[in-house]
Amino acid sequence: MALIVQKYGGSSVADTDSITRVARRIVETKKAGNDVAVVVSAMGDTTDDLIDQAMSIDSNPPAREMDMLMTAGERISMSLLAIAIHAAGLHAYSFTGSQAGFLTDAQFGTAHIKAVKPKRVRRALDKGCVAIAAGFQGVNEGGDATTLGRGGSDTSAAALAVALGADICEIYTDVDGIFTADPRIVPTAKRIPSIDYESMLEMASCGSKVLALRCVEYAQRFRMPLHVRSSFSHRVGTLIVPDGVDPASLPNLG
Repeated sequence: MALIVQKYGGSSVADTDSITRVARRIVETKKAGNDVAVVVSAMGDTTDDLIDQAMSIDSNPPAREMDMLMTAGERISMSLLAIAIHAAGLHAYSFTGSQAGFLTDAQFGTAHIKAVKPKRVRRALDKGCVAIAAGFQGVNEGGDATTLGRGGSDTSAAALAVALGADICEIYTDVDGIFTADPRIVPTAKRIPSIDYESMLEMASCGSKVLALRCVEYAQRFRMPLHVRSSFSHRVGTLIVPDGVDPASLPNLG
């Protein structure tokens, strides 16, 4: 049995139909004999919509209140996903970033994870349930909600995978992995089956938007394998693995 952390981005949970499809995929992974923890982003353009609403009221809103507002999007998607998993026949618990144990510094809007203490997530997994954590957010020492900045949910997923001792962290998006160019712009772009951390860091620092730079850095530091794949297909995506690890040995490649 493997412990798998799956992260689903905004395009994968854009509406209730998408959330239902994602729930089915999670249930399939669980019924295949795996323990599954999930990190989820806000639905579609929810975060941008919340920012627009705040800016329409005040062009210079307080940073603390913006972070409090920003955490609302993931709360919606995580609870709807838990409901969808329940409807599909399994039990799931959803947790905010603070409930999931993401402890950060006090830099609102661009907080860094200082530690992850996922006691409640672990308890849910030990009960045989799916655990769902809100990505992109945490809590500082003062008890205030914080957000991690753009791409923060990717980093949340890698950090949770490390804290749980997961076998792999799967990053689900709307493309089938990492390509030599954006396949939505360059139809002849080729998928990269596997890649090392250093090459992935270079691609991320040069503007590749598939995977957040901090996520790759976190995974590299703790040798956590990543699998970037599409939530719209079951094809194998791109595996980012430490030296000496056979990509074929990793779980849930189907």
